Amino acid sequence: MAASAGYAQGVLLVTLQQYLMLGLSLVLFGVEAWALIDAARRPAAAFLAAGKRTKNFWLILTGVAAAVGFIGIGGIGFLQFVAVVPAGVYLADVRPAVSGYGGGRGGRRPPRSGSGW
Repeated sequence: MAASAGYAQGVLLVTLQQYLMLGLSLVLFGVEAWALIDAARRPAAAFLAAGKRTKNFWLILTGVAAAVGFIGIGGIGFLQFVAVVPAGVYLADVRPAVSGYGGGRGGRRPPRSGSGW
């Protein structure tokens, strides 16, 4: 009896680890997809105006990251962590720099004339 209880606990632990890995891989893929979609929505001129690499460069980089993330859902752990790095760089560095140039939500608008009253 004791052996079967230990086996059941082991199976429960493995199942819990699998669900945890699945959840983590879905979150990582979500970050990669967010970076890809955001890069696709920004105008190409915004990347150059902000002094960043070209739009095509970021589309390729985040596209490969999203593809690796999608393929690795629930399985390939290390590659997903490597693939999320360019998406994180885009979201932390490039996205704030190009966000003021239109495309997507929250683009800057020119100031309105008048006092506002």
